[in-house]
Parts: sequence; C-alpha cells; structure tokens
Amino acid sequence: MIDYLIVGAGLAGISFADLALNNNKKIVVFENNSQNSSRIAGGLYNPVILKRFTEVWDASSQLCDMDDFYNSLRNKFSVAFDTKLPIYRKFFSIEEQNNWFLASDKKSLAPFLSTTLQFKKYNGIDAPFGYGEVLKTGYVDTSLLLEHYRGYLLSRSLLFQQEFKYDDIVFLEEGIAYNGIKAKHIIFAEGFGMHQNPYFNYLPLDGTKGELFIIKAPNLTLDVIVNTSVFILPLGDGLFKVGATYNWKDKTDLPTSDGKEELIARIKEIISCEFEVIEHFAGVRPTVRDRRPLVGTHDTYSQLHILNGLGTRGVMLGPSMAKALYNNIEHQLPLSDEINWNRYLKKFRK
Repeated sequence: MIDYLIVGAGLAGISFADLALNNNKKIVVFENNSQNSSRIAGGLYNPVILKRFTEVWDASSQLCDMDDFYNSLRNKFSVAFDTKLPIYRKFFSIEEQNNWFLASDKKSLAPFLSTTLQFKKYNGIDAPFGYGEVLKTGYVDTSLLLEHYRGYLLSRSLLFQQEFKYDDIVFLEEGIAYNGIKAKHIIFAEGFGMHQNPYFNYLPLDGTKGELFIIKAPNLTLDVIVNTSVFILPLGDGLFKVGATYNWKDKTDLPTSDGKEELIARIKEIISCEFEVIEHFAGVRPTVRDRRPLVGTHDTYSQLHILNGLGTRGVMLGPSMAKALYNNIEHQLPLSDEINWNRYLKKFRK
C-alpha cells in the first residue's frame, strides 16, 4: 500500500508530491492535462495587493515556504525556476504617491514597500510620477517547472497520464483501492476540475478566467516587472509576458476577441512603443468566494482530502498549503479556520 494517490499535477499537486517524497512517502500522481491554469500562469509572486495597497493574507509565511520549495527544486533539477525581480507600480498622480507612503507606514506592509520612489527612465514607458518598488517579488516559470517535475515523476514511474475515474474508488477499512493501486490517502488537487469531483463539487469554487499575451516590443527597455492594470514581465530578446484579464462568467480556456481587445487597450495605457502579439492564451484559475484556499479532509471519508482554491497566487500558496495539509494528515496539526474547507460545511448545515 502506498501513502498518497494524488489527482492533479499542477502547482498544488506537485507541491504536495514533492513534500511527500522528501519525507520518504510512497506516491503516485494522476494527471489528464484537462486544466492548464498552472502551466499558463503569469507566475508572479507579490506580497502586496497593489490595487488597494494592502498586504496579501499571510504573505511572510507563504514567502518563506515558497523559497524553501523552489530552492529545493533548483538543487534537485539544477534549474532555476524562480527569478527574483522587483515589481514597480507605476504612479499616475501625486495622490497615488501619497497613498503609497501612507501604506508603507503600516507595520504589515513596511517590509514590502520601498519608501524610495523610483524614477528610472525606460524607453517605451512614460512615467512622470515615477514608480513604487515592491520588495520580495519575482516570478516562477511555471511551464518549465511543470515540464521538469512531470518528467521527473514519469522517469520514476509515478505519473499516470490518464483521467481519474471517481466511480472506481473502493473504500477499504484503512485506505482505498483504485484500479489495482492501494493507497492510504487520496489528495484531490484538481483546480477548476474539482467541479467533476462528486466528493467535493458542492464547494464554492467559482473559477476566474484569465487571458495573457506574449508580446514582442523591441523598443521597450525593461529590467523589472511593471504592474498597473496589467503586469508586463520581461522575458528577454524583446519578448514580454502581459496579463491578465478577469472574467467570472466564461469558464472555458479558449482565448477570446474581447480578452484580446482588453489586453491591447491596457498595454497601450502603459507603453508608448509599438508591439506585436506573439501568443495569446487563457486558463481558468481555481478561485474561491472568500479568496482563501480549500484544504482539508472529507467529513465522511477520512481517506479523501482536498488541496485547491489557490486562485491567482498559486506559486506563493502551493508550497504553504501543501505543507499545512501534509502536517494535518501526518501529524494531526490543526488547519487554520481560514483555509479549512469545512468553513463552508458549517454554513451548509445551518
């Protein structure tokens, strides 16, 4: 009998898989590539919500767990997936500058907001009011990361690239059986695919579609991430990743003409040079109404667990939430009420 059968090999699934393997647990992973939000994600990590100048929930702890995770993977694969890069928030007025300084005085935000305004000139961007620099930021190449990790699992015969069929689960006195595999636990890390899961599909995982570009702008000189209504992330050779839109109605992963028009308009608000759209892609983020993850154990079947709802911050939340769930299962450490999925179960029972 193995320890964990993991359904889903996105950021949540591989975060849990790696933690389990590092603790000498036996695992297998099922992935049918039906969800692409982790692969096409912008990959940014940022401890500040720049729209409102507020701290991301539990940011310091998440950044610490994140660094441990990506440093470990860099050593394992001899590949740097994590690039430390400042995020500059472009200001459009003196009022925005003042709001920045007010926010930087707050104890929770002081470690993340530089009090020195930046006025560096970038060809292709007009910024007469300068920028605010966010600290402890960067991005993860999620596509490269998933490619390497899935290859690693395949090389060890731990990855099954096929659909997981819920009806084939057989519950045992201790654990489950599934198509010849016996496991103590199943970890469902399916992203928006959770809606097909009969054990957890009633949870309020809304899903928010996001569309992104790769653009070519040879005359844009940028060595930081610029973030206003969208982010512009330099990739090198005149290429930039740009995103993202937010659509709460469309649940497909198909790029749209409306999304394209919106992104183009927002890019033109930021840069003044010519650019060409090279790629246009889309995915549905696993977002939750209260903007907190869905983590924990099924209330009837103790063998079943959920690790989901990472939303727009998967690269930050994945390692931390995997650690919380692992410690809850293996060491009975309680989950915080903010992430435990049963916060919704209590509401349903009322």
